[in-house]
Amino acid sequence: MNNNIAMIGLGVMGSNLALNIANHGFKLAAYDRNSSYLEKMQINNSHPNISFYQDLKECIYSLEKPRKVMMMVTSGPAVDWVIEETSKYLESGDILIDGGNSFFEDTIKRSKALEQRGIYYFGVGISGGERGALLGPSIMPGGKYEKYLEIQNILESIAAKTDNGEICCKYI
Repeated sequence: MNNNIAMIGLGVMGSNLALNIANHGFKLAAYDRNSSYLEKMQINNSHPNISFYQDLKECIYSLEKPRKVMMMVTSGPAVDWVIEETSKYLESGDILIDGGNSFFEDTIKRSKALEQRGIYYFGVGISGGERGALLGPSIMPGGKYEKYLEIQNILESIAAKTDNGEICCKYI
């Protein structure tokens, strides 16, 4: 239990965000249900701050508490699958972050359903494409403010900075 955050979904955006997070000194657990994405990232982007997992349960249980899990999967059914599978291993107080730009009404429904179990759900807009994901995106998180404070350091660390040093991460 020494990873700070998990990244579920290692396509272009997920793998670049994972590298960004690792490059900023955070320990990251990486998982993708598609083993070819996991293997590709493991071969092409090994990093001392990234641990790769082929088992979702092991990935989630490798996290410090409260657990922080970010998913970068296609909006819609893939998000619901990740929620269903990860929530089997999450506990009250844990945080699930959706970075896949889901439809806001879906985010509201998911947030209410998970909060009944004590799991906090964040809808997070991420702008900047694959280059921004790696080098610093604009980030717009929305969810319970008190729980945002637990992920603020990670999100602000990886966000883009303006020429005058302002962080491009704003709680919504």
